[in-house]
Amino acid sequence: MEGARKIEDLIYYQVSEYKMRHGEGIHLYDADGRAYIDCASGTFNLSLGYGHPEIVKAMREQADLLVHATSTFRTEPVDRLVRRLVAVSPPNLTRVHLKVSGGATANEGAVKMAQVRTGRREVITLFRSHHGQTVLTTAMSGEAFRRAPFPTLVAGITHVPDPYCLRCFYRQSPDSCGLLCAERINDFIDHASSGSVACIVVEPVSGSGGNIVPPDGYLAALRRICDERGIVLVFDEVQTGIGRTGHMFAADHFGVRPDIITTAKGLGGSGAQVAAILTSEELAGLDGEYHSFTYGGNVLAAAAADKTLEIVSRPEFLAHVRAVGAHLMERLRDLATRYPRIGDVRGLGLMIGLELVDRDGRPDTPLTLHLAHRGMDHGLILRTSRYGRGNVLKIRPPLVITTEEADLLCDRLETLFAAEAT
Repeated sequence: MEGARKIEDLIYYQVSEYKMRHGEGIHLYDADGRAYIDCASGTFNLSLGYGHPEIVKAMREQADLLVHATSTFRTEPVDRLVRRLVAVSPPNLTRVHLKVSGGATANEGAVKMAQVRTGRREVITLFRSHHGQTVLTTAMSGEAFRRAPFPTLVAGITHVPDPYCLRCFYRQSPDSCGLLCAERINDFIDHASSGSVACIVVEPVSGSGGNIVPPDGYLAALRRICDERGIVLVFDEVQTGIGRTGHMFAADHFGVRPDIITTAKGLGGSGAQVAAILTSEELAGLDGEYHSFTYGGNVLAAAAADKTLEIVSRPEFLAHVRAVGAHLMERLRDLATRYPRIGDVRGLGLMIGLELVDRDGRPDTPLTLHLAHRGMDHGLILRTSRYGRGNVLKIRPPLVITTEEADLLCDRLETLFAAEAT
């Protein structure tokens, strides 16, 4: 009887009508052979695109030797990956925890490390933030809709306004606000928390929340607050890390050293499941029985991640990301001059967002969803902010995109806007 049911009725989660067959570079091909430019790099985890030949070769060679071994044992791919991660991380981050299975468990582990180190329990995160979908990271994420279905979530999370200058919570102007969005965190600690704050967890550029780039000085202000109050500063670089912003980590772009960086997604290059927590020496010491997962430190994934870091570390690679990202931003800002429904173009490197507005300048979620849906007809795979509740189209193609491919992406976007957003 099950064979008579549609596959859509058997898969627990919702799937689209498109069936994909293979991928190459920035393109994903459906069962009919039609090519789509993937503007979302899978789920932002295909940093080097589909089937990068060096990643595939590294995984094939490793698969012939060893796919998995318990992390109790050392293996050459894990040893290489740990050394390479330390080498490319901010200088104060000298410890690598690989026994996590994704970005959410990396973020949860970072909180545990901060709690053990400080002896405190509470966590501060931002409005619109997204840190994962475990029980703890669901509670941490700054969106009410994420928490709404669940009657029991972790207590001790304080959400504070994010540095969203276009729609400032405090109705201030960036040139005169004195970074109120950072300074007021002191008030939240004093009056909204219990005073027992272990860590502040922040995405240097918001991922799901709308590609919000903080104003100059904001992250440095967070560093100062944490130093003054003995709070651990955690950068969730699950989406911003491994070259996405044109630097190995967004921390490098902003010139701020957090106490912990979490990384995942793009670390796998062409889709390997791998994540890591990078910490300072002061955060070392969380015993294994408190945070370790069976497939953390997987040998096959470590081989892929090591090769990914080797590629992204090449002298010309990040310069290429910055150059193509600047070219894309220039073209998209030009597009915005001709299509007033684009209210803002913002981003770093190849992490770009188009904020869509109605004719009165208000967020236009229906138009955003419509364009993302119709994008497939124009050969574009587009994702939107806030899991379909936001008004930002995300433009985050694989980092290997060429200038010519970036122009093709923009040409298709312009055709889409001409047809659907006039």
